[in-house]
Amino acid sequence: MDVKNYSCIREMIEADERLRLSRFASFSDSTEGRDFPQEKCDIRTEYQRDRDRIIHSKSFRRLKHKTQVFLAPYGDHYRTRLTHTLEVSQIARTIARSLRLNEDLTEAIALGHDLGHTPFGHSGEAVLNRLCTDGFEHSEQSVRIVEVLEKDGKGLNLTKEVRDGILNHQTRSHPKTLEGQVVRLSDKIAYLNHDVDDAIRAGLIVESDIPSEFTDVIGTNVNMRLNSLIHDVIKCSFDKPSIEMSPSHEKAMQGLRKWMFQKVYIGGRAKAEEAKAQHMIELLFEYYMKYPNSMPVEYTNLIERGASKERAVCDYISGMTDNYAIEKFESLYVPVGWHVR
Repeated sequence: MDVKNYSCIREMIEADERLRLSRFASFSDSTEGRDFPQEKCDIRTEYQRDRDRIIHSKSFRRLKHKTQVFLAPYGDHYRTRLTHTLEVSQIARTIARSLRLNEDLTEAIALGHDLGHTPFGHSGEAVLNRLCTDGFEHSEQSVRIVEVLEKDGKGLNLTKEVRDGILNHQTRSHPKTLEGQVVRLSDKIAYLNHDVDDAIRAGLIVESDIPSEFTDVIGTNVNMRLNSLIHDVIKCSFDKPSIEMSPSHEKAMQGLRKWMFQKVYIGGRAKAEEAKAQHMIELLFEYYMKYPNSMPVEYTNLIERGASKERAVCDYISGMTDNYAIEKFESLYVPVGWHVR
């Protein structure tokens, strides 16, 4: 290649994928494409473009102020929805690289998988799911964001493989690509281990509390468990048409997850403010259903273009950060003191 002629860089990357990646990988030059065809980039593959579009989106930036598990924690080192996303991406890329899968596709799915999360984590999601007639799922909302809401209603026009991975990243779903399957497992590995780490940091549990039936299999500290689970996925999935874990590691991981629900996720000091947060989301929903024109114009435009009022209100509220939701609630429901000047 002539270093002065960079117009064929993308083609070189695509050719390298054909030589280097597993026969089970998703190749950039055989993507099912976008809903709205675009001229290809001269230096980036289609999946690289998707990754970049997600990183530069407003919804991705808002993740830094959205709850992961701990509502309004004091301290700089607790995970947010953004740091969770980055940890999922790191784990998924490590697995994808080891299995010779498409790392760019894997990264794009990982970075976009939680864009649709509400303020206050799953507690906010549960409220909107109860209030909205059609229900609310953060995975579906993530796809709605990249297809409809971003870029003033134009969407990001991502490839079908990335959108499929985002939509199907939850446990009960089945991504079409192995890269999507990698993200699906990496999400579980990431949140389980960093939630244990955050719970220990918060003093809610200590390492010795975790039952030995789990630690004997996957390790006695966070780093050991991450290393054990990642290696297990690679070993059980290498050169296979599916992404798998060994029965022993999957059983231990699921057991630890159930234990975390009992000790951390449901009730306890970490969730003490959850009822207040849910009530706040409910009141915001009621207000904007009654006064939809109080929403920013991009959300009232959704209604004019045919979206239901409920859906537009859910779009607005789910896009809020924790702090913005509190700010809007205070402006709508908390009286402001006055004094004579």
